Amino acid sequence: MLDERGFKRRRFADLFDEMEGKAREAFGEQVNTAVRSPLGIILRIFAWFLAMAWSLAESVYNSAYVGTAIGTSLDRLGAYVGITRIPQRPATGEVQIEGTAGYTVAISTVFGTKNGVLFETLNSITLESNGRGMVKVRGKKPGIQSNVAAGTITEIINPVPDITAVTNPAPSTGGREKETDSEFRERFRLSVAGGGAATLDSLRGALLRVFGVRAAAVVENNSLQTDGAGRPGKSFQCYLLGGDDNDIAQTILNTKAAGIEPFGDIEIIRKDIAGEPHTVKFSRAEEVRISLKVLIGTDNRFPIDGDRRICSELVRYIGGNDEDGSIYVGLNMGQSVVFSQLVATALKVEGTTDVSYEIKVNGQAHRSENINISIFQVAQTSAAEIEVVHSV
Repeated sequence: MLDERGFKRRRFADLFDEMEGKAREAFGEQVNTAVRSPLGIILRIFAWFLAMAWSLAESVYNSAYVGTAIGTSLDRLGAYVGITRIPQRPATGEVQIEGTAGYTVAISTVFGTKNGVLFETLNSITLESNGRGMVKVRGKKPGIQSNVAAGTITEIINPVPDITAVTNPAPSTGGREKETDSEFRERFRLSVAGGGAATLDSLRGALLRVFGVRAAAVVENNSLQTDGAGRPGKSFQCYLLGGDDNDIAQTILNTKAAGIEPFGDIEIIRKDIAGEPHTVKFSRAEEVRISLKVLIGTDNRFPIDGDRRICSELVRYIGGNDEDGSIYVGLNMGQSVVFSQLVATALKVEGTTDVSYEIKVNGQAHRSENINISIFQVAQTSAAEIEVVHSV
């Protein structure tokens, strides 16, 4: 039923009890509604189909709300705030090719790893006089499996005499799975203020909708004098983590109030709808690197891959690169790293009975307490910066 408290679905047992009660009213208290009786079978069949109808009604009701919608229904709600679900993406990187000097390696030439992860070149390249050349590659299939370590793209899938060797000096990155419902809901929440314009919240919301932006903060100086950070009077400064410079600058130009100056150390020229050029300024967030040594006690419920799970949970909480190449947003700009939350995060993994930490902030030892982050900073970590040690 639907009342001021919302929708409450009637389940099979509730429906059968009501139908059985009506049957007793119609046929008398002695009517047989046992499981194998004809009337009992009929009532249960009807109750089952009605329960399915109630379940469908509940799903339709829930699809209207971000907190309860799932799948495609949740995707369609994103249109109201101008965001779409991030799809699966292949990783990208660079490979060094060795072969005959002057030979042109065609676009879409395929290389791979010994494990069968394939990459294709994004453009053609002519090998230099020393027989070497660097070219960008992209995974043939999307997903985190295309994030591979340095030195693993070594297989020439379609061998030719003029290519003798290939390798990737750096890891391939950026491959990811489709954005989950929970990740999409969080981005929806952060972006919901971006429907308007000319306010700090709308500008921050609009910046968070820019592809690749993982954190954003906007600081204004509403006085007529230059403030302590060097911001001129009546100006604002945007701090960003991730995203393309040109996309960010265009979003600032489209959303900021007229006559208010953007301030920052990055300058990009963008044109308005009339074709007039404008200098748009902003700054990159200062990353505060968090290194963790996690000392844990465990019991026999602790899984084989428990260490990896703890690392992954901590990366998800703080934000940064996981072992499989996935990038998590984590904490936003200006959000402190809460020590008790670090403990709770590690304890999420079943079988973890005790947790303590040795913490480094930007390489410097830090006490076991909250790590304060300024508005222009953002905490970041990675699986490589987290070590899990089992106490004896």
